[in-house]
Amino acid sequence: MEAQWQIAPPIELEPDFLAAVARHVQTEVPTAQGEFVAQLLWQRGIRTIHHLETFLNPQAYTPASPFAFGVEMEQAMERLRMARDRQEKIAIWGDFDADGLTATSVLWEGLGQFFPPEQLTYTIPNRERESHGLNCPGLDRLAQAGFTLIITCDTGSTNLAEIDHGRARGLDFIITDHHTLPPHRPPVTAIVNPRYFPTDHPLYHLSGVAVAYKLIEALYLTLPDVATQPVTELLDLVAIGLIADLVALQGDCRYLAQMGLEQLKRQSEPRTATRPGVAQLLSLCKRGGDRPTDISFGIGPRINAVSRIQGDARFCVELLTSRDRPHCQKLAEQTELANTRRKELQKNTLKAVETQIATLDLSTTNVIVLGDPQWSGGVLGLVAGQVAQNYGRPTILLNLGADGYARGSARSTHGIDLYELVLSQQDLLYRFGGHPFAAGLSLKQENLPLFIEGINQALRRQLPDPSQLRPVVKIDLSVTVADLGGALFTELKFLEPCGMGNPAPLLLIKNCQFRNIANKNIEDRKGNKIKYIKTEFSLYDASHPQGFPGVWWGHYRDEISPDLTYDAVVELDSNPHEKRYEVRLIDLHLAGTQSPQPTATPILDWRQARPVDPPLAYALQDCPVGWEEVQQGFQKAIAQAQPLALAYHAPNLPDPTQYLEQLIAMAQTLQTRGERVGRSHLQTQLQVNSQQLDLSLAALAAMGFVLESGADWVKICGYGESQPDADGVVGQLWGAIAEAQFRHHYFTTVPLPTVAQNIEPIPPTAPIE
Repeated sequence: MEAQWQIAPPIELEPDFLAAVARHVQTEVPTAQGEFVAQLLWQRGIRTIHHLETFLNPQAYTPASPFAFGVEMEQAMERLRMARDRQEKIAIWGDFDADGLTATSVLWEGLGQFFPPEQLTYTIPNRERESHGLNCPGLDRLAQAGFTLIITCDTGSTNLAEIDHGRARGLDFIITDHHTLPPHRPPVTAIVNPRYFPTDHPLYHLSGVAVAYKLIEALYLTLPDVATQPVTELLDLVAIGLIADLVALQGDCRYLAQMGLEQLKRQSEPRTATRPGVAQLLSLCKRGGDRPTDISFGIGPRINAVSRIQGDARFCVELLTSRDRPHCQKLAEQTELANTRRKELQKNTLKAVETQIATLDLSTTNVIVLGDPQWSGGVLGLVAGQVAQNYGRPTILLNLGADGYARGSARSTHGIDLYELVLSQQDLLYRFGGHPFAAGLSLKQENLPLFIEGINQALRRQLPDPSQLRPVVKIDLSVTVADLGGALFTELKFLEPCGMGNPAPLLLIKNCQFRNIANKNIEDRKGNKIKYIKTEFSLYDASHPQGFPGVWWGHYRDEISPDLTYDAVVELDSNPHEKRYEVRLIDLHLAGTQSPQPTATPILDWRQARPVDPPLAYALQDCPVGWEEVQQGFQKAIAQAQPLALAYHAPNLPDPTQYLEQLIAMAQTLQTRGERVGRSHLQTQLQVNSQQLDLSLAALAAMGFVLESGADWVKICGYGESQPDADGVVGQLWGAIAEAQFRHHYFTTVPLPTVAQNIEPIPPTAPIE
């Protein structure tokens, strides 16, 4: 399906902002003015000097404390301290993908600073025989071997039956995970999962390895005099898992990835390398470890290939943590062989899938669901991702097993919440798990027709207009061939690490030609040809008669002609193996056959009533008190390629005097009970935000209430004398409540055109150049 091109028109930037960007860029390219990257930073919501500094410089960013997880992290630390005092045996239960394997490695190495090796073990499920998550036979083996505490990583949140089974065998559980939460908290000692945070919290997007790192970081703070290795030595593993798992690199995720890449770069230098296995992986993929693509196109696919091809990926933990260089070299060779096989298998499977797609009526197909007995489950997720991107539709690919079950993987597109979409058919499923962008599932083959019909109807209700499923290529900048090269690459590199929420920049080059076009099969380390095609070329336009090298992965030379003129969308990259800069071709059209449309995000008004069958949109649910909150919602809508829906209502707040009476009555009740209460609970009961709650607690203290508090709880212990400035403190609260009421009324009645004028970052009439 032909993609619709969208381009963000240039914006006239504030001089102070442009100057601040230039200062950063000129540290690497003295003659650069930074206009290109400044445009991209502004488009992506980086619009203040402070935000710019913390985005570009990890040393200027203040990461969240691991104890931001509140009582869950505190309970996890208490249980680990108890296990250390009692010399209990601890089992780490990980997962077989790059995020799960690095998370297991972080826990193995991090806990190893506090527990002797004989008290620790780890379990990695076999992808082919066991699939993701806890399983009862494995828990039985651990209980029989004398283990009493299970720490999961990148898994476990929804394994309720298995947790109950393990508890009956005397096992305690600390769950560290980042996948979707169950409706009710599982009966575990602690569940450390960032999904409990609001979506704008800096820890919300942590992957499994990052959550595991936060657990170890908390243990370092709890027992500060025990470890001999700095906790930051684990950050290279964190970067590998974070970037390979395709989470949004925002907040602490971006910080951890930045710091981890600095650590990873050390592994490419023999004199600074501390992980021979990681060093060997970097050598095999001919990369230096300083860029996210070194992980996403290098280390990550090799680690993931092991379980995809062999099923058992347990040795990858040894590869990542062992200091035995010869042993690590042998293990790295195994990952390279698995990755070679994975590439060929993926190519053949994609060809078979596209043969089936040719028989579908895509005009009536909202979700692509296909199956085959011959398809290998190990590569179905990869192929589903390719198909979803190419055809602009959520894609589910299944292996039809001889046992009557269909098992496979699903991938999303267009910001569609895949987890909720598949969950709408849960009555037809046997097993299911995942998150909004990717999922795994199994069901009886006899249920497949109903499943296909039901999931297509579910998405059709969300997206009544089929044109919304057309693939979209979002172009960031229009450049010429003369602009390409080291200076532009270095400037754009300031955006890194790129990933979800901060994609690698796409460049439009108009009226260009392709010459020196040649096909090439890639080779493995032994020089054997692999049936994984790429096309190499030189790119020309009127600005640069010498041409610029490029590559088009997975395509043949007869798909482009040296005799025609094209408009092309490319990504600028470096090729350390060839010691050159090159472009990676993303999409192309004959010159002038498609005019890129200006990026625009519609705004929907659901403040009075939500539609019965609402279209897919990013819904702003909480009534804002300032334009910044609306702007944040708008940026998230842009990131998800969805309209912004104003779906909030004004909270039913009492007037300030009534609010004070309600606050005092609640405080008296809490004083009588003498119990801790969560801050989130108080915010819900009082219908206030975090800042207003702080003012409320300050007012109570000024009036004489004796308070104790932690990061996420409050306890009222008694009542004493009021403070001399009580009237002033209470007056501040009174004014804040009155101001909030005014702002809530304003934002529930402000006309839609006024909203658009205040938040639209790109003028709709701006020229496209």
